[in-house]
Order: sequence, then structure tokens, then C-alpha cells
Amino acid sequence: MIFYKSEEEIDLIRESSLLVAKTHAEISKLIKPGVTTLYLDRIAEEFIRDNGGIPAFKGYGGFPNSLCTSVNSHVVHGIPNDNNLINGDIISVDCGVLMNGYFGDSAYTYCVGNVSEEIKKLLEVTKESLNKGIEKAIVGNRLGDVGFAINNYVSQYGYGVVREMVGHGIGRSLHEDPQVPNYGRRGSGIKLKEGLVIAIEPMINLGSSKIEQLSDGWTIRTVDKKCSAHFEHTIVVRAHKAEVLTSFKEIENILN
Repeated sequence: MIFYKSEEEIDLIRESSLLVAKTHAEISKLIKPGVTTLYLDRIAEEFIRDNGGIPAFKGYGGFPNSLCTSVNSHVVHGIPNDNNLINGDIISVDCGVLMNGYFGDSAYTYCVGNVSEEIKKLLEVTKESLNKGIEKAIVGNRLGDVGFAINNYVSQYGYGVVREMVGHGIGRSLHEDPQVPNYGRRGSGIKLKEGLVIAIEPMINLGSSKIEQLSDGWTIRTVDKKCSAHFEHTIVVRAHKAEVLTSFKEIENILN
């Protein structure tokens, strides 16, 4: 069942989403060789709680931490640990916040130190594919238009689009209907209406689209062990241009 949000509800989701963005900005200051993902997780949880939020992922379905930290060939749902990040790594950080009864959710893939041009290009294309999907999230289009835009953009680079993991509706629950695939046919799927709030999150692999789950029951990895990138925004469907509720602006001010 799809729940369309009132402007009052969107305001509350916006608050949660902005705290997600600010948490990312805090984390972005710390990502460098030698840092552990468990340290990033601890800082994120403290920051979220200090600002009146609750980490959305901690305890969700039994997930043990506040961030999903997925390094290199890990696609999503990586569990923070004591391993040091090393120069040349990439790390997808997925963060969710619950505040005032509503969720916000966003992911960003960071470079650790000096990353190869090949991997930088993967990140650039993945982030731009998110923008391509968001451009299609307007009233009157269909859900398939969003996925088609992402897949169509990525395919020209020969990358693999993960098909099993998808974006989602978001609001009072972290994961609501509809599912938002990163592929699709133009003109297919539900018609997009004002007030639909969704998280769009392309997961794009340097090589094959094939993935597998690790024995920890959470971490998703590329089968060919090649790197994967992941970017995500929480957005609301509007008449002429989707409104992005999360933000990469503060992250990129720090990174630049």
C-alpha cells in the first residue's frame, strides 16, 4: 500500500533527511586511511542522538550498527568493523535517521586517500545516474521512467546495475511501498503523484551486476569482487521538478 504524504508530513521527513545530511558531513571529515568503520559508526550515532534523532538502522531487522559501511566490492549493508581503511579504498556510507516519527535515508560513496581514475569514474557515473533518476520523478511520469533513466545512463559505460537491491518508499516506516528499481521500461509501473516520497539509490558495479550475500547475513558483495558504488537521496515527487529532501551539499563543501 502506497502512502502519499501531506505537506506537514513532508516537513517532518525533511527534518530527518537534513539530519542525515549533516551526519554525512560529520563523517566526511573523518574518512581517511587508518580510520575504522566502527569509529565512523560511533561518531555518527553520537551525532544523531545529540541532535534529537534516533539511528534508523540500529536494531532494524537485527542490524547491529547505526551506519551501513560497504568497502570496495561490498555493495550495501556492510557491518562496521575494526579494520582500518587504506589508501585507494572506496566506502559507501548509508545513513538513516528517525525523528518526530518519520525517517530520512541517504547514501554517499567516499574516496579514501588517492583512488584510481577508473574508480573515480565509477563514482561520478553512479552519482550522475541518481540525478538522472531524480529528474524523472515528477507528477505524470511512471516509476519505470525513473529506473529506465538510471539504467540507460549507466549502460553506456559498461557497468553492472544491481537488480536485486532497490530503492523504496519512505515515511513513517523506513521501507514502504513502492519498490524503486534502478532499471525499468519507460511508461511502465505506477503513475507518479504529488506527495510520493521515495528513496532512489542506484548501486552500480564496475564489472558484473551479479551479487552475493556474505555469511554475516547482511553484507552484499559483487560476485566478481570488483568495486561497487552507491548514492541515495530521499526525494518527494513534485509537479515540475522533484524536491530532494536529503543533501550532498555539506558533504561536498567539506570534500572540496
